[in-house]
Amino acid sequence: MRTYLALSAATAVLAAAGATAYATTPDRTEKPLPLAGMRILISNDDSMQAARASNSDGLGLYELRRAMCAAGADVVVMAPWQVQSGKGTAVSNGGVLTAQRRTALPAGYENDCAQAPARGAVYGVCLSEGPCVKDSPSATPADTVKLALRAGLRAKAGWTEAPDLVLTGINSGPNVSASVNDSGTVGAAVAAIDQDVPAIAFSSSGDETNTGFPRVNYRANAEFGARLVAGLRQRDLLTPEFALKVDYPDVSAGQRAGTPVWTRVGDGAVVYHAFEQRGTGDSFDIALGLCPLDGTGEGECAEGRKDADSTWLLDKGRVTIAPVTWDRTYGTPVGARRELKAIERYVEREAPRP
Repeated sequence: MRTYLALSAATAVLAAAGATAYATTPDRTEKPLPLAGMRILISNDDSMQAARASNSDGLGLYELRRAMCAAGADVVVMAPWQVQSGKGTAVSNGGVLTAQRRTALPAGYENDCAQAPARGAVYGVCLSEGPCVKDSPSATPADTVKLALRAGLRAKAGWTEAPDLVLTGINSGPNVSASVNDSGTVGAAVAAIDQDVPAIAFSSSGDETNTGFPRVNYRANAEFGARLVAGLRQRDLLTPEFALKVDYPDVSAGQRAGTPVWTRVGDGAVVYHAFEQRGTGDSFDIALGLCPLDGTGEGECAEGRKDADSTWLLDKGRVTIAPVTWDRTYGTPVGARRELKAIERYVEREAPRP
């Protein structure tokens, strides 16, 4: 059983589903901020524009930046110039990339990182020789991370060593089940662990219509994320052996997110691509379909895993965390077993509660 959405609505679904002020020198009577001294690169696949009324083009990135700076981190953002949802791990194999600093930030986010060494600098990356303009083609999510780690952070921020952590997101819509393969948010995190840098990909569910992405969802996810990163850091559990994928449920109607659960990526689909021929010609319209979320899906919509991320997130409203690796070789023995089990135990027993 399948349900078709209007293209704009389904695209939103597929776009894989008040923090305190920043301070670098806390009062002597207070504990140091939990991420003090940590350098974090942030990217996403939704762009750095944050101009759409639906909040689907990068607002989550600014909430993530806000929360990390509030926790004491030094943050630099390098993100796609345009929305790049669904790009997966795609890269540009030629041309010129331009990393252009954004000087006028979205209202309310201007001073979030004002006291940090890098001041939370935000760069949009376009595929263009010369300045990025409104219609400039965009770098892919993986492009932005590779550029940042191999040259951009040194040139733009003066960071001579790799950052301590790469965060991607917060994506407008969940990245669960089959959508994980298409997700630029996850693809950018994979690009980071390819370069031996720990990475976490964050995604937030939309509202009940799946067409809008309320700020409250992003903010709840970001503030949970800052506490999650702090806990992992404190326990020395940030590892480049695999990335973590964090999906946050919809809390925009006042409901509370369920406690974090360790999951696997589901083997079914939540959304899928469909193609409708125009008459008898050579052209096909690209449509996106939504699988039923009540467990009645068939075919590619059927979910066969009891511990699937989609089931725990969409049916039970829990925060889901899953490990993701770059290795696509079937049957490869699992590496970093100690780290994997330690993080699983942390998520299930000690991770922050929403």
